[in-house]
Amino acid sequence: MNKRKICVVITARPSYSRIKTALTAIKNHPNLELQLVVAGSALLDRYGNAVEYIERDGFKIDAKVFMVLEGENKTSMAKTTGLGVMELANTFYNLKPDAVITIADRFETLATSIAASYQNIPLIHIQGGEVTGNIDEKVRHANTKLADIHLVASEDARLRVIKMGEDEAYVFNTGCPSIDIAYQVSKSPELNFNPLSKYGGVGSSIDWEKGYVVVMQHPVTTEYDQAKENVTTTLKVVHELGIPAFWFWPNVDAGADGTSNGIRSYREIHKPENIHFFKNMIPEDFLRLLINSRCLIGNSSVGIRECAFLGVPVVNIGTRQNGRARAANVMDVSYEKEAIEDAIQNRLKLKGSITNDTIYGDGNSGKKIAQILADIELRFHKTISY
Repeated sequence: MNKRKICVVITARPSYSRIKTALTAIKNHPNLELQLVVAGSALLDRYGNAVEYIERDGFKIDAKVFMVLEGENKTSMAKTTGLGVMELANTFYNLKPDAVITIADRFETLATSIAASYQNIPLIHIQGGEVTGNIDEKVRHANTKLADIHLVASEDARLRVIKMGEDEAYVFNTGCPSIDIAYQVSKSPELNFNPLSKYGGVGSSIDWEKGYVVVMQHPVTTEYDQAKENVTTTLKVVHELGIPAFWFWPNVDAGADGTSNGIRSYREIHKPENIHFFKNMIPEDFLRLLINSRCLIGNSSVGIRECAFLGVPVVNIGTRQNGRARAANVMDVSYEKEAIEDAIQNRLKLKGSITNDTIYGDGNSGKKIAQILADIELRFHKTISY
């Protein structure tokens, strides 16, 4: 029996943690062959150079696709997607996979879906069916309609994909593979490394060992012109509270330039002594940093997913995660200085008292995904009636 060639396309730093345990399970499955394509911002140093961590973890990369155009605005996003379709079409033509996996909702993932679908290659979508209320939601739902097999992260998402007209027999609630890593970390949660000495970063040498917060704030593509103002508001709050903070760089989205400029300007002018800035960490280290933190601040989906499982308090700012199912660990606020301050103080009191929630999986998603890919009929044409 020939092994099924499953081609996984990773286009950004967050996508790696979203799929890492599934990559391992596919690689180790006797009936599957992993083909790995790394593309987009996952190849760029200024966004964390995720490709280094992928290679360090022992994964063989079959193709690297450089497709990100400078600008970090709406037009460059559209052009990057178009260039991605062209480059990935050639990649799939050369690799000849039996199926292609596209991950979640970043704008570049649409290029993966189009390039595969137009070549009649069965498309598998990871983490469809979720609602966030911004451009990511449109991309996610577009990926769903192009995909043939759906591996969603929650029961709510499974039901929504079926309501969108997808065949129930091809929609599976596998949970999120990132929860697998969170589960592994939860069994030995000690912070067994020094973040400053291991990852360097920039900024003050903060006194983090007595307690710290983590901040991860991305631009919202539909509000990209407010990115600098929004991140400056959060910076002021965290700086004035004086709590040691590890702050992570934003994703490459429309508005990322504004977020980055806001961080650089504030850092140069105010020189906050309680904030240290990083580009990236390996998923396991980042989750250890989270589970030992006093809370997460910002608008990252890690606050909705992994932090729910780990019981980490979260201050979720703005609209980026609107509509996404969340657990009791999350407190939602707008970009108002006093509201953010009050929410942080509220969450700081809850450390150690939040119950872990398995809304996005129980820690076995990667193996579930691999087994489904080995057993299911790979098809391209849909037969469901609308």
